[in-house]
Amino acid sequence: MSNSYNIRSTKIGNSAGFRLPAEFYRQHPQFANASGWIFVLSPDTAIVKIIPESVEDEDEEDSLMMRLFLDFAMTEALKNNTLQPYTTEMSEAAHKLIEGVEIEDESLSDG
Repeated sequence: MSNSYNIRSTKIGNSAGFRLPAEFYRQHPQFANASGWIFVLSPDTAIVKIIPESVEDEDEEDSLMMRLFLDFAMTEALKNNTLQPYTTEMSEAAHKLIEGVEIEDESLSDG
C-alpha cells in the first residue's frame, strides 16, 4: 500500500479542486465524503489534512498531526539531503537537555 498519490488540479463546477486517484479511496475508504483543510508551508509546498467524519478522538487527531509532521520532515530531509547518523554524542547531549525534567501523566491526575 502506498502513502503517496499523484493529484491533479481540475475544474469542479465554478471552482477549482484537486482530483485524487480512485486507488486512494480504495486503499483509504475512510476519506470518502470527508472534509479537511490545506496549509501552505511555502510557495511550492502544502499539507492537506483530510478529516474522516468518524475521527473525533483528540488523541487520534494528535497522532495524525504528528504523522503529518514527521512525513513532512522526512520528505524535506530526503529532498535536501540533510539526514545524518544519530551519534552517541547526540544522544548524550539530548539526555543532558532533559535531565531532571519530570513528565506529568494527565491520565493519572484527578482533574
